[in-house]
Amino acid sequence: MRPEQRRTEILALVNEKRKVTVDFLSEKFSTSRETIRRDLTDLAISGQLRKFHGGATSLDTLHEGKFSTRLTESAHEKKMIAQFAATLFHQGESLFIDTGTTTLAFARELAISTTELTVLTNSVSITQIFAGSDRNHRVFLIGGQYREEEAENIGPIAVEQIKQFQATHAVITVGALDTHGVMDYDLEETEIARTMVAKADQVTVLADSSKLGRTALFTVCPLDKVDRIITSGDPEPGLQAALSDAGVEIFNAAVQGAKEA
Repeated sequence: MRPEQRRTEILALVNEKRKVTVDFLSEKFSTSRETIRRDLTDLAISGQLRKFHGGATSLDTLHEGKFSTRLTESAHEKKMIAQFAATLFHQGESLFIDTGTTTLAFARELAISTTELTVLTNSVSITQIFAGSDRNHRVFLIGGQYREEEAENIGPIAVEQIKQFQATHAVITVGALDTHGVMDYDLEETEIARTMVAKADQVTVLADSSKLGRTALFTVCPLDKVDRIITSGDPEPGLQAALSDAGVEIFNAAVQGAKEA
């Protein structure tokens, strides 16, 4: 393979996975680590990726994109995740639910499939879904600074309010998840999710397959704080092993849906 073609394919992989290692690329292209390092250096110098010791990340690892745009991304996968995740919760339970496109889809499914839940959320949209479901749910809308794009409340007031509750579950969506833990791109949303995790007995992460193996700027929690992850694809072996070592139960919603069908 010519160097130019290899670098083009390396860049495509980096943009797809958000983060890759030299060892992974060396095995992928049957090329020495030294050659891969030179390729990454050239791509970094040309401003096409960010290089770090042992690998590289894409240029968009600091940002996630607009909420309105993300609503239509991986929509089928998010619906599968939402439908399966809704079967895991039962009448009378209490849940923190953070703001996200996947948790919004989850709320739509859960609100009509279960009764008498206690829901604590910083999302105005999720509040409206449960309040309007006619299933006798009790809903607490966490207050704080209102962010219009996501229709959510954030900031220190919201964090302090979350600390006043203790719930059976925290259901959170993520910007990225790799062997180091659960991550997000927004500091204030990270603080909301981090506090919900700390105040819940069990933590469920909803993450479509595009989030797996990626990194983001802020850490929500390490993997050993997560009880189960609902996703739409099988994690790569390294991440699969890290999740298993941390005691995380993994559900592939695509496989689960096929079994039920």
